[in-house]
Amino acid sequence: MDRKKLLLLVVALIVAAGTAIAARSMFAGASAPKAEAVAVAPKGPKVLVAQRALPVGTILTADSISYQDWPKELVKDVYFIDGEADMSKLLGTVVRYPITAGQPVTQGSLVAPGDRGFLAAALGPGMRAVTISVSAKTGVGGFIFPGDRVDMMLTQQVKGQGEPLSTTETILRNLRVLATDQTTNNDVEDGKTVVRAFRTVTLEVTPRIAEKIAVAEEIGELSLSLRSIADNQGTFESALASGDVKVPEGATKEQEALLMRQAMTRPIEGNSTYVTGGDVSRFQRSSAPPQAVESNGGALMPSPQLASAGAPAARPVPSGPVVRVTRGKVTTEEPVSTGLK
Repeated sequence: MDRKKLLLLVVALIVAAGTAIAARSMFAGASAPKAEAVAVAPKGPKVLVAQRALPVGTILTADSISYQDWPKELVKDVYFIDGEADMSKLLGTVVRYPITAGQPVTQGSLVAPGDRGFLAAALGPGMRAVTISVSAKTGVGGFIFPGDRVDMMLTQQVKGQGEPLSTTETILRNLRVLATDQTTNNDVEDGKTVVRAFRTVTLEVTPRIAEKIAVAEEIGELSLSLRSIADNQGTFESALASGDVKVPEGATKEQEALLMRQAMTRPIEGNSTYVTGGDVSRFQRSSAPPQAVESNGGALMPSPQLASAGAPAARPVPSGPVVRVTRGKVTTEEPVSTGLK
């Protein structure tokens, strides 16, 4: 072999070996990167935030608020900070300004019981507060708390000839409880809600319903029945099916949630249900007894007590000469004066 070619071959082998060694060291260095310390930003304090949307008049409960980590540079003096504020003392307070879900609760957005304007802040727009007397029997044994929703029943005795008619009817539904006696929050001892007896219940109603309650108290005895939390969804679906609530096309989730909340919190009147003594016992009346009225001649004639009983009106039988008067399809007998004394 030529000496020149042999020299070139040796040089090529040396260059190839050097290139292989350099490449190996390069890949070996890349596979073992150096660990670098990552700076961890210090956590800020925990502040009180709303777990769901809290409209004006909402009574705070344990499941509506909680503490959450918050950036230190965004914490303000008006926030409730964990370790500085006692959340148990905030339960039962009322939201004065609307708070969105995840928004911090500020000190100025709450009204505490006993503060001026507390009850007015608890009322929704256009609503009124009325108070009724209850007992252990008519108030569900004390198991009604502020924030619960109840139905109202009226029990009365319809008098007339013979035995009176015993009847109870549900006259109002879905009423929000604002307070029991003068208490607007729930007492908690050892993590359990304390059940206490009370004599009055304050309810949130519309002006018309307030008038109905005032009349109902004069008619008979009022009692309350506690509604299930699950009834709220059913109330919205019923209102949606009946057309009382209409969701516009293209409505956002926030708009739908607002309509749902309004429907579920609206007091319901009309379409009342009722039972009579005859529905409970075969030995009781099932219709209103007729009431005696005095006719022109002094005789006592039967007359219906209630239109709801379904009995036709009995007119007094006139004495002396009469004239038959026909008005449309109805013919009546009217007495005629003879002029004789």
